[in-house]
Amino acid sequence: MFSLFRSLARCLLPSLAAMAVAGTAAAATPAAPLHDARQLVVVTTPSWDTPAGRLQAYERTAQGWKPHGAGFEVALGRNGSAWGLGLHPAQPDGPQKREGDGRSPAGVFGIGEAFGYAPRVDSALPYQPMLASSYCMDVPDSPLYNRIVDAEVVGSEAVEGSTEPMRLDLHNQGDRRYREGFVIEHNPRAEPGRGSCIFAHLWRQSGEATAGCTAMEPERMSALLGWLDPAAHPLFVLLPEAEYRRLQQHWGLPAPAAKAGH
Repeated sequence: MFSLFRSLARCLLPSLAAMAVAGTAAAATPAAPLHDARQLVVVTTPSWDTPAGRLQAYERTAQGWKPHGAGFEVALGRNGSAWGLGLHPAQPDGPQKREGDGRSPAGVFGIGEAFGYAPRVDSALPYQPMLASSYCMDVPDSPLYNRIVDAEVVGSEAVEGSTEPMRLDLHNQGDRRYREGFVIEHNPRAEPGRGSCIFAHLWRQSGEATAGCTAMEPERMSALLGWLDPAAHPLFVLLPEAEYRRLQQHWGLPAPAAKAGH
């Protein structure tokens, strides 16, 4: 998975060396992005411009997709969502994700490594503790674009301009947002300007919109991290409800779970 970025390995944090190189799977089966997944994290939104959605996890069983646990509300990009670059075929109709547009990437994406402030977390996902010198590069013309790097390794000049220090608590008065999270593997080939540093993480306060990530309560994140298993090839799906209905059968998406009280 990481062979394309072997030449950069010395510059990157050990296990986050290439946040999201899953494009070969997409090329092999462009019409079936869920083909080998047995766990899904699905977020649906009312429209492209809605900055919030509902998350439901699913497990694939012998009888098909079944909901795992109850669904819950999450916060998204302040301007809603837009088609991202992931495991799904390109979708020309609808907004397209760009750097700094305040939209969360829509589509189907691999779930990468977990990260956080603690030395370790209770998760089967590979985990990388963040350092005071950890940054995610959101500068489009940087050779490290869309990578999490250690400034002590790559040098302070290499991270100039990044607005994504990964220890937000140390840079922003105890900010908890990156205390626990995982990488959403958007833009795996790091195409300049197509969007970077997309995570699922904690929200600072209930319902607060993000710059393009998916945010939730700490208890919800801890439960997801404890459930996700790399052996199950977990994927992250984000779609407006109309797009979900349009693509459900073609992509093999689960039938939407009924909301509580319905």
